[in-house]
Amino acid sequence: MKIHEFQAKAILKKYGVRVPEGIVARTPAKAIEACKALSSRVGYPVVAKSQVLVGGRGKAGGIKLIRSEHEIESTVTQLLGMEIKGEKVKKLLIEQGLNIAKEIYLGVIIDRSRKKAVMMTSAAGGVEIEQVAAETPEKILFTPVEPLLGLTQSQIREMFYFLGLPKESYQDFVQIASGLYRAFFEKDCSLAEINPLVVTVAGEVIAADAKMNFDDNALWRHPDIAKLRDPAEEPPLERQARKHKLNYVKLDGRIGCIVNGAGLAMATMDLIKHFGGEPANFLDIGGGAKSDQVAQALKLIVSDRNVNTIFINIFGGIVRCDLVAEGILKALEQFPKWNTPIVIRLSGTNEERARELLKGTQLIPAASMSEGAKKAVELSQRN
Repeated sequence: MKIHEFQAKAILKKYGVRVPEGIVARTPAKAIEACKALSSRVGYPVVAKSQVLVGGRGKAGGIKLIRSEHEIESTVTQLLGMEIKGEKVKKLLIEQGLNIAKEIYLGVIIDRSRKKAVMMTSAAGGVEIEQVAAETPEKILFTPVEPLLGLTQSQIREMFYFLGLPKESYQDFVQIASGLYRAFFEKDCSLAEINPLVVTVAGEVIAADAKMNFDDNALWRHPDIAKLRDPAEEPPLERQARKHKLNYVKLDGRIGCIVNGAGLAMATMDLIKHFGGEPANFLDIGGGAKSDQVAQALKLIVSDRNVNTIFINIFGGIVRCDLVAEGILKALEQFPKWNTPIVIRLSGTNEERARELLKGTQLIPAASMSEGAKKAVELSQRN
């Protein structure tokens, strides 16, 4: 689950992370009022920041500096309602401007190879960390954190000296680094980052931006975090999938995938790429999916206008192949003018029964996963 910048900053503030003073506004009138109120306390410039759940806001023109009262109305009117990567801006965070001397990156992720959280530190802040990792990996310090020990003082000192920060900023940095890690750990985050973490000309260390993603499987432990979900900002198909307990992520390709099991779903997408195609989604119906869920999954895929071919890849271990077949037939009944080709590979429990059920339909059978992926790619490229 993703949350907005202003929400992430509110959480981090409770953990001792210093953030700029800011006000959230949802209408032009409230944004204008917020700019005037904030500037009367902290002076100009103030910053108007679009609140959308996508990256690259700055490059897209979604963050603007307001240097005087004359610029307020035109700036907030321009930002509210604009689209950034397909997401409409409905909220603005109005913040005090900072006199920045240095921008750095500080973040925590789960490193599956190390099987623990890793703190990432870089003096190249203000840009995407993926870009830094690809072009200048030596500028990133990776600090694995032992779960039972937490982030230690010696590790924080190592990060501080790696960044080359002034000595007078040390205590501020200790408080922010330890606070960020504690927030990550205690709130069951999958990602927590501050980019940029800025050092001002006066030597203050402040989180100028913040991003937090949470493990959906742990939200039951954090009802306060679950309440922060903004359904209006989520892609409609992903919102619909969650309603039916389907694990779905929309992608940019043309081949819709319906698979049971996350590992098999990843392997299916890899095979599609291997044969020259592009998957339109990740969709895991789960190990114990019923026919109704299969029907909902198929309807979900059809709702994506980019999809021109569907590949259903089922290995029947817990889920029975005949139940999958029943779900497919149930969905097809609702689309009498169906014209999207479906390639299907069914293997495992009750597969013979499933094949009997699907006899006489227009579904294209595949004997193996590779054969199915190859057929789906060929059909997609024809359409």
